[in-house]
Order: sequence, then C-alpha cells, then structure tokens
Amino acid sequence: MAASETLLILGADGDLTKRLLLPGLGTLLAAHDEDLEVIGSGLHDLGEAEWRDLVRAAFEAVLEPRRSELVSSSRYVRADATDPDALARLLAECTGVPVVFFALPPAVTAEVCAVLEHVPVPEGTRLALEKPFGVDRDSARRLNELLARIVPERQVYRIDHFLGRATVLNILGTRFANRMIEPIWHGGVIDRFEIVYDETLALEGRAGYYDGAGALVDMIQSHLLVVLALLAMDPIDRVDEVVLRDAMARVLRDTAVWGGDAAAASRRARYTAGSIDGRRLPAYADEEGVDPARRTETLAQVVVAIDTERWRGVPFLLRSGKALGRGRKVARAVFRPAEPIEGLAGRPGADWMELDLSSGEVEIGLTMNGGGDPFELEQTTLVAHQVPGALLPYGEVLRGILGDDPTLSIRGDVAEECWRIVEPVLAAWRKDQVPLEEYEAGSDGPAGWSATPG
Repeated sequence: MAASETLLILGADGDLTKRLLLPGLGTLLAAHDEDLEVIGSGLHDLGEAEWRDLVRAAFEAVLEPRRSELVSSSRYVRADATDPDALARLLAECTGVPVVFFALPPAVTAEVCAVLEHVPVPEGTRLALEKPFGVDRDSARRLNELLARIVPERQVYRIDHFLGRATVLNILGTRFANRMIEPIWHGGVIDRFEIVYDETLALEGRAGYYDGAGALVDMIQSHLLVVLALLAMDPIDRVDEVVLRDAMARVLRDTAVWGGDAAAASRRARYTAGSIDGRRLPAYADEEGVDPARRTETLAQVVVAIDTERWRGVPFLLRSGKALGRGRKVARAVFRPAEPIEGLAGRPGADWMELDLSSGEVEIGLTMNGGGDPFELEQTTLVAHQVPGALLPYGEVLRGILGDDPTLSIRGDVAEECWRIVEPVLAAWRKDQVPLEEYEAGSDGPAGWSATPG
C-alpha cells in the first residue's frame, strides 16, 4: 500500500543522517502517526540489512507494531544523485509525494538541483536543503533562482535546525506573551545584546566541511542571525509562514555591521594546543584534514547594528567558537542602568535578562534591596526553567516539512540577507585587515574581547 509521503534522503550514508536526521524523525514518529515511507540513498553500498538496522535504532521510541512497519517499508538505494537517470529512478521509487532531503555538502546539493531541473518532478514534491545555502550572496541568489524553476518557493524548505529548537522558539513566547517584557524591549531600555554560542567541542573529525567554512559561516551567518531576527523583530499578531518570516526578513534587511566598518566590528581567532576536561587537544592547524594556509577561524565575533527606530544605536554582538573552556549558549539583553536614588547605595551594575539557547532556561539579574542592610542594593538572579520539548530539533523541523508548513524554514530572501550581512566581514578577513588571533584550547578565548564595538 502506497504511503502518502516518501522521505527520500540523499546522502543517507553520511554522518548527518545517522546522528541527527533519523533520530529526529524517530521522535516525530513516536509522537505523531505519520503515513510515511523512508528511502535512503548514497554513494556507498550500505546494504539493506545495515540500513534497516540504522533505521530501527533511530526509531527505538516508536511503539510496535508501527516501528516494524516503518522499518520493513524503508529501503536503501545506492545511487549517484548527480546522474539524471539515477535521480529519475530514485524519484520513481517513491510511492508517496516525494520529500527530498539533501543531506549533502552545499556544492553537491547545487549540482543535484541543476540535474533535478531537467528531470520530471512529481506534483507536490518538496525540497529540503541543509545550510549553508550557497557560499556567498550571489551563489545563494542563483540557487534560489534554480530552485524556483523546479518547485514553487512554498515547497522549498531551507533547514536551519535552530528554528526547530523549542529553546530558541521560547524567545517568541517570552517576548510576546508577557506584558512585563515587550514594553521594555527597545533601545530606550536595553543597552546592548550578546548572542553567544561557545562550545567545548573541538573539530571532532569535521575538517572536510569546517575548514572551508569556519566559525563565521558555520554559526553566525546562519544560526545566530536567526536568533537575532527573533529577538529584534517587531511584535506580530500570529505565528505562521507569512507573518513570522516577513518579520524576520524586515529585521535582517535593516541589519549591517556596526558603523559600516567590518574590520573594526569583527574579530577572529583559532585555537592552539590545550586541554579540555583532561583531554589533550592539538592545535587546530595540526588537526587531521586541516590546511593551515587557509587560516580558518575557530572563534568569530561580529558586532552589528539594526537601523530601525526600535534598535538604532544598540549594538548586537554575535560570537561563536570551538574548543573553549566553558560552553555558553545564550542570548543576553543588558539593560541601561536606572537613575541612582539618594539613600540607596551600592548599585551592583546593569541588570540583564538571559535566555539559554540549550536548556531554555530564562535568568534575570534584578537589582533589589540587600538582605542585610535594606539601604544597600544587591543583584539577585531569578531563574525560570523550561520543560524540554518532546521532539528533537530535526523532529520539529521535519514535522513542518511533512505537514506542509514552511513556518520554521528559511525563506529565500532571508538566506540572501544573511550572506549580505557577513560579506563585508569575509572581505575584510580575506584582505587580512583583521588579525587572526590565537587562544589556548580550554581557555575563554583571547584576552580583551568584549561586547562593546570598536
């Protein structure tokens, strides 16, 4: 019996499918009874038994007999998707409406799409592409034009799994569902923002991709600009594919590097040898698969400005790095200090609000009377915990794709704007206008990096 949809995974023999995509799909299928078949395809000959073992392990949470049905209907086809005949045969294998997931490097994805333009595509076919979308603004625009010749924009799903994180989407609820927050969410009250995604993980065998991308493209150009858009958008009256994505696009169109000076507004560094949690790490330049001559950064920092009435003059610092001594994945708003009150002493500093992008926890640093002397001020931290989402990030993203709802996918114009924002920084770095600093693996990064521009 034909399924209503077929998830066709190109690059199913890769790490992304095993580590993120199939487990995420497993959480979705455990919570929702999707009428689905799964077909994997890649260049390596996994064999039917190996593929089904992989699917069975990822679908562990799916109850029987549904789990066995899904596994038995799933299959793996060895094929080169850049070959027109092979790609046509793969589409013909789909018993339901094809949902083609490109778990492939960006260059290969573009090559497959160029072939797909000349292959008969079944009605309703949806295309799901992994970031980065292109390698610069021009290539992103060309890719968007190519995709538009294959299927309508609404059937294109540009995947940024950050938009599938309940912890990131918590920004919307925290901002717009509370009268305490939205009235103060502007530059008259907020002094600056810090959006930080520091990891203790190092390269972890990803040199093939990472050494050609670096921290700026891997994290800031995509994920952190998405977080910025959610933090800085104007209030919306509903969350859907049009209203939410329009609001994100408006913010990003008004975003540029601070002061128009990419060299002054950015910093870069890469890690040297060091230790993290007792584990000795080599210098990034000595990691297997790394070309030191590329001077790829493992820590990037950019300050941007948003030229709107709400945020004009407020710096937004975006930072992400690897092999750091502590993981810190937060969006933090730092408030302007209140006017001093005569008779109350010891103001501890600026108040702040921080959203943890991993746990969803919300913390507020609040100034109040001291516990000992009521005329002495101190700062107390208030903490709110979030219940973890039922679905893994890729499960949430796939729910939108399989449910024909592109709300949590990146629209084509947004992808191009993200490239436009970082291109001046990339150009300055290529000209060596910004020094490549160094930091010891396991440290907090180079000394002197701060949230203030310039």
